[in-house]
Amino acid sequence: MSQYIGIDLHKAKSFVTRLDHRGRVLEQRELTHATGELQQYLERLPAETRIAVEATGNWMWLYELIEERHPDLVLAHPLKTKAIASARIKTDKIDATTLAQLLRADLVPAAYIPPRDVRDTREVLRYRASLVRLRTQVKNKIAAVVSKTGLQTPTRMACGVKSRRFLATVSVRSCYRLGLDGYLRTLEHLTTEIRQVSKTIETQAAAEPQARLLQTMPGIGAYSALLILSEIGDIQRFPDSRHLCSYAGLGPSVHASGGKTRLGRLTKQGSSWLRWILVELSVHAINAAPQFRSLYYRVAKKHGRNVGRVAVARAMLKTIYAMLKKQEAFRPMAKGSTGQRPGVMVG
Repeated sequence: MSQYIGIDLHKAKSFVTRLDHRGRVLEQRELTHATGELQQYLERLPAETRIAVEATGNWMWLYELIEERHPDLVLAHPLKTKAIASARIKTDKIDATTLAQLLRADLVPAAYIPPRDVRDTREVLRYRASLVRLRTQVKNKIAAVVSKTGLQTPTRMACGVKSRRFLATVSVRSCYRLGLDGYLRTLEHLTTEIRQVSKTIETQAAAEPQARLLQTMPGIGAYSALLILSEIGDIQRFPDSRHLCSYAGLGPSVHASGGKTRLGRLTKQGSSWLRWILVELSVHAINAAPQFRSLYYRVAKKHGRNVGRVAVARAMLKTIYAMLKKQEAFRPMAKGSTGQRPGVMVG
């Protein structure tokens, strides 16, 4: 007989509720992580036991701990789970029991768990993104010191090559000298790290046929191709491009009442990384592909530039969907053409 376990996962400990096939509580207990109690408990479970855990920030280590023994672990979508089973009183015991009961009734709104190689690629890409953010912060700190001291750098960008050389030797008070030297060393170190991880990403993208396929679209390079692929995962899990756009949070919210339907702002639910990279790439697509450029100007004229870029990002994702499904490279339309290749470019 199958058993069902709900785990309310925390950083240092977890609460576990185990039910039988009739929904009766067989066990409820708190397990600590440092002593290995949770791992030992899960290792003793029968292989057919079904487990549900909420998709919190530390779910991955638990999944990798048991994915070979319990590959059908269900990762519960936090927002949708709360919508199904909202409670005025929330405790670890209640949350774990609710997850177990939803799992037994097959009502857990499951989140997608990508294969390990895709998860590893995501970690590399997000590591690079974090380094770039840190470098931007350091550049802003340097610009702030330049502003405080009233220095005039040789170039407009305070962190350009010539400006960095100037800032390394310019005469300023010791308190500013200390900060400038430290920030410049940090900037150089971060730039070196970004170059190294970028080489790893480029090598990985060159060995991935799907990444090479996506790079035929204007603006998509090694980093963005791998990021798009790692966020989408298996393209077959999306029945059509609209579902993919919804997953990226690029679909409009829908308000329907009394027989009337109104489209609102973007839902912004789903993969924030996929939504971010497509909006960033939209500028390159507008400049390089006539079909995206005409779409942008048509929408921007009526709704503004930001809405125009989002419209292009959505059209790009629909095109990417068709490219991956049909294994076709991107082919821009001839200038002035009014035709479209069905399924590849949808406005």
